Amino acid sequence: MKLFFSCDWGTSQFRLRLINAETLAELGAAKTGYGIAAFYNSWQQQNQPAAQRQAFYQSYILQQAKKLGATFAGSCEEATIIISGMASSSIGMVELPYKQLPFAVDGSNLVVHTIGPGQNNLHPMLVISGARSETDAVRGEETILVGCDIATDDNEQLLILPGTHCKHIVVESGQVTNIATYITGELFGLLANKSILSNSVKQNDDAAGNYQIFFKQGVIKGASLNLLNSVFQVRTNQLFGKATPEENYYFLSGLLIGYELKDIAKSNV
Repeated sequence: MKLFFSCDWGTSQFRLRLINAETLAELGAAKTGYGIAAFYNSWQQQNQPAAQRQAFYQSYILQQAKKLGATFAGSCEEATIIISGMASSSIGMVELPYKQLPFAVDGSNLVVHTIGPGQNNLHPMLVISGARSETDAVRGEETILVGCDIATDDNEQLLILPGTHCKHIVVESGQVTNIATYITGELFGLLANKSILSNSVKQNDDAAGNYQIFFKQGVIKGASLNLLNSVFQVRTNQLFGKATPEENYYFLSGLLIGYELKDIAKSNV
């Protein structure tokens, strides 16, 4: 059985999966909170020569691969480790340049750094860099696209990759031609926790019943009204007894998502 490790090393999380290369079935997974930001701080505290930086990061990946591999009945000692995310950033294991748009959705022309197996490491490693336009960038999401079954005809397609920083990616004829980043999730966190609205919003993970109604109201208002004005309605909803903090949680989420999606109606995709 041919295997590979898929490593997504983000800013705040480290994720590793063991994959059957023939069936693409996931055979095991591990996650830690040791993201690139925290790991870079650890590296700085080592006061080691810059030439040792790649090896320092590499040792952690190998440690986690060994742990995950120990849970698998077969041998995966020589499995390639494919690394994406912030590992190729200025605070990662090796800084790589972004691939300038366009790039092929099969990943054939992305920037890839190869690390061969060594005396104490039987795993070849591939570090995949991100992609950029003149005004925007992705680092990590490009590997999600490579794993998608995307049509390669002439029709334009819009892929939305939700997250703290949501990515809208345009694909045409098998090429990524445009990227737009929306900091919707981050802005939601700031407004809900750090602004005057914080006392009017309370997290609730039960998305049933009235909460769906308030979310839909938010989406409609966000897509049609001025956000800087309509977002204050979260406060007046509570002041005037029109919504509970839990309902406002979904209303605010809808407002921001509706505002994000506003641009889609203006596009030709």
